[in-house]
Amino acid sequence: MTFETVDNILTISTDTVMTTAMAGILLLIGFWIKKKVKILDKYCIPAPVVGGFLFMFITWAGYSTNTFTFNFTNTFQDPFMLAFFTTVGLGASFSLLKKGGVLLIIYWLTAGIISIFQNIIGIAVGTAIGLPAPYALLSSAISMIGGHGAALSYGSTFVKMGYDQGQLVGAAAATFGLITAVLVGGPVGRHLIVKNDLKPEENNENYDDIESVNASSGSKLSGLDVIKNVVVILVCMAVGTVISGKIGELIDMSFPTYVGAMFVAVIVRNLNDRFHMYNFSFSLVDGIGDVMLNLYLGLALMTLKLWELAGLVGGVLLVVVCQVVFMILVANFVVFRVLGRNYDAAVMCAGLCGHGLGATPSAIVNMTAVTEKYGMSRRAFMVVPIVGAFLVDIIYQPQTIAFIKFFVHGFTG
Repeated sequence: MTFETVDNILTISTDTVMTTAMAGILLLIGFWIKKKVKILDKYCIPAPVVGGFLFMFITWAGYSTNTFTFNFTNTFQDPFMLAFFTTVGLGASFSLLKKGGVLLIIYWLTAGIISIFQNIIGIAVGTAIGLPAPYALLSSAISMIGGHGAALSYGSTFVKMGYDQGQLVGAAAATFGLITAVLVGGPVGRHLIVKNDLKPEENNENYDDIESVNASSGSKLSGLDVIKNVVVILVCMAVGTVISGKIGELIDMSFPTYVGAMFVAVIVRNLNDRFHMYNFSFSLVDGIGDVMLNLYLGLALMTLKLWELAGLVGGVLLVVVCQVVFMILVANFVVFRVLGRNYDAAVMCAGLCGHGLGATPSAIVNMTAVTEKYGMSRRAFMVVPIVGAFLVDIIYQPQTIAFIKFFVHGFTG
């Protein structure tokens, strides 16, 4: 960590290790605060959100007073996310995937239809208040489902077309979405569970099978067993990244690296179930995944610049607020019923708010916060990441491009 004064502003620079260590400390602080402040635990607000928000307000105070700023080297954020999705894949057997088959299709189509309505809301509200179509669409499915990557990519295209605030609007809308995603998801899931008095044991058949598939053998892992489990995670990450890159070249569009890693991990897990190549430990892998997820979100929130939300003024702010309200209402009154009105459906609604407003890791954090309090829903943890990470793009991307081509004059994509 280095300190230097630039233009009378104290600039605090941190290397990769220090940045990660700070995220870890904030994570522990988040757990401590959540334990002390009962309302945070009651409404399932994730611990990394609590710690991350605390630090966001600290950096905002430095920015607003022009007294200090942080310059982070955030190298590990993406690898942590990649590692987490790899552990998700290693926790999945084909028997679990088959159990989620119909539900997977229903959830995928539901998420895709919601992305269409997000664009309709953006265009409708934007037209009513005179907001240019590019800014309205950047505040819709592009930033809500696509996240920062899609928002900056489309925003750059709109800048070239003469909409100078394209990237700023996209980044600010995506930031707003990420923050609200982890604030509303847990409470939505908790509300549905409490209101309908739901229990995870409601689906005993699926629940028991999941437990039996991933049950520990009871034997203590040797040091070599632990190393093998960790090496498999690393190899799946590496191979999955290469495969995702090749798929991206083939389809001529960005393909998420964690999707490739997750599916490679699924294949490895099931090959190992068949041929017993090493002593797989679900509890170890699941624990590693939990650590990776919490550190990822801690880093993501800690390094967000709260003042970028200043770009959300006037019509843009109105559009994104409408998106959040729409997501809360549709999850409560439509999606919950479509998915079966059971415990899995409630947890998946929490996840939907996560990736429907922010990003897939936000969905996992929301579901984790809910299941830690009320009980596991492994079915939700299999379906939601697959849909949020990639499948929803099959519907979201083409229809978004259609909206852009229809409403934005001069767009070619």
